[in-house]
Amino acid sequence: MQTVTPVSPSAGTGSTNPSAIAAKVIPAIVDINTVVQTASGTSQAAGTGLIITSTGDVLTNNHVVEGSISIRVAIQGRSGTYVAEVVGVDPTDDLAVIHIQGVSGLPVVTMADSSTLQVGDSVLAIGNALGLGGAPRVTQGQITALNQSITASENGTNSEQLTGMIQSDAEISPGDSGGALVNAAGQVVGIITAGEAQGFRSSSTTVNYAIPSSPAVSIANRILAGQAGNGVIIGPVGYLGVSVETLDPQTASQLGLKITSGALVRSVQADSPAQSAGIKTGAVITGVNNTVIDSSRALGDALHQFKPGDHVKVTWLYQGATHSATVTLISGPAV
Repeated sequence: MQTVTPVSPSAGTGSTNPSAIAAKVIPAIVDINTVVQTASGTSQAAGTGLIITSTGDVLTNNHVVEGSISIRVAIQGRSGTYVAEVVGVDPTDDLAVIHIQGVSGLPVVTMADSSTLQVGDSVLAIGNALGLGGAPRVTQGQITALNQSITASENGTNSEQLTGMIQSDAEISPGDSGGALVNAAGQVVGIITAGEAQGFRSSSTTVNYAIPSSPAVSIANRILAGQAGNGVIIGPVGYLGVSVETLDPQTASQLGLKITSGALVRSVQADSPAQSAGIKTGAVITGVNNTVIDSSRALGDALHQFKPGDHVKVTWLYQGATHSATVTLISGPAV
């Protein structure tokens, strides 16, 4: 088993030439292209990943591969694309490791110890901006804040609370998620994750957030070692087939609902366990087995415990009536 070891950062000792800095990292940056299951069928999405082992393990954001039924990766300097599969994910920290099939001898990024980062440090953001593929785009900036807490979401649904984030002013765009925030020595100090207040796949912005490299490396190593638990999920998880958001009192009032918490269903995937059970858009999921569901996060956490083929009882409220059904989960993302 290969593991990733962060090195002491070499801030201030690297090149001042952005092109020279980026050249150290770009060979180990990959484009990730996915086919994602949606309520109405499928759609395509794109992101970025960092090669962390020479045999094809890639670190990226969980939201880059979440919901995917197909993953293909483009490697710098190699023609065509390669099939990849999910090794494991940590949805709470928005991290995932995927494995590129049939490759070896790949260049890897150098991960720095992020604990000594300071506001004002110069950084580059490198990623698959706008999902265009080809050579990654490189933008310059500096760290503007540390230890930030944010709420990010995918088109207003499945929101996540992320803490300990690095904030920088290097411009990022959709497709940069999973990309590298790099110091002057060409070492990765963060995993690009979200733009200001607009969610994971937001428009271009110069206020962006990255997961620090040190905790990212720790989680990646747990995934590579197959150590499930404490947020880490190894292999496929049970899939219900809904897109949800947390129901709050304001939304409940607007919708005329009698309850004020739960997981509000915004869409239901065709031919999913949820659809088979009769769960409809506008329903509020309130329970999974004996677990009370009071938010989208609670639903994800509850379903993370199950594998494809497991039977679970789901309880929901729809048009004033309470319903429940036992469903058989299929393979897919957690919700």
